[in-house]
Amino acid sequence: MTLALVRLLQLASPTLPVGAYTYSQGLEWAVEVGDVRDPASALAWIGSLLEESVSCYEAPLAARLQLAWQHAEDDEVRRLNADFIASRESSELRAETLQMGYSLRRLLHEVDACALPAASPSLPEIAFPTAWALAAAAWRIVPADAVAGYLWSWCENQVLAALKIVPLGQSTGQRLLLTLGARLPALVERALALPESAWRNFAPGLALASSRHQTQYARIFRS
Repeated sequence: MTLALVRLLQLASPTLPVGAYTYSQGLEWAVEVGDVRDPASALAWIGSLLEESVSCYEAPLAARLQLAWQHAEDDEVRRLNADFIASRESSELRAETLQMGYSLRRLLHEVDACALPAASPSLPEIAFPTAWALAAAAWRIVPADAVAGYLWSWCENQVLAALKIVPLGQSTGQRLLLTLGARLPALVERALALPESAWRNFAPGLALASSRHQTQYARIFRS
C-alpha cells in the first residue's frame, strides 16, 4: 500500500514531465474576456468543470481504462481511447491530450518499462487518461485512489494556471485547492459508480473558450 501511494504521488506530481503546466484548457480565454477575474469566479469556473464534466467523463473513463489494462482487454482500451480523443471539443484540446498521453507513455517506458504489460494494444495515438490508467494499472494503485489523484492533478493544474493569468496569490491558490479538494471524495465515489450510459462531458462554455483561445492574440498557454 505504501509503495502504491508513493507511485500515485509521483504520477500526480506537477513535476511529472508531460507538459501539463503549458495548458489552461480554455481558462486563459475566460480570463481574457473577464469571465474569470477573481478568486470567486476562478472557483466557479474550475469547480463547475470539475463537477459537471471532468468527474463525469474523464474520471469514470480512466477508472474503466485501468481495469481494461489490468485484464488485458485490448479492444476495450482501443475503444475507450478512441472515444475520448473523439470527445475533444477543439483542435487545441485534442492536441493537448495526445501530447500529454504520448509523453506519459514514453516516460513510463523510459523509467519503469519492466512494470508495463509485455503485450499492449496498438495505439498510434494515446490520450492522456489512457496513459494515466496504464501507469495506475502497472503500479497497482487502487482505482479509487487513482481517480482521486487524477482529479486532484487536474485541479492543481487549473489553479496553477489561474495563479499566473488572473493573477492570484499563493495563499488564495491554496484556499481554492482546499475547497476543491473537499469535493473530491464524493466525486470519486460517484465516478466509480457511474454507468457508461450516464457518462457526460457537456460543457459548452469550455468548448467555446477553447475554440476562441485558438485565435487569441496574446497568450502564454497552448490551450
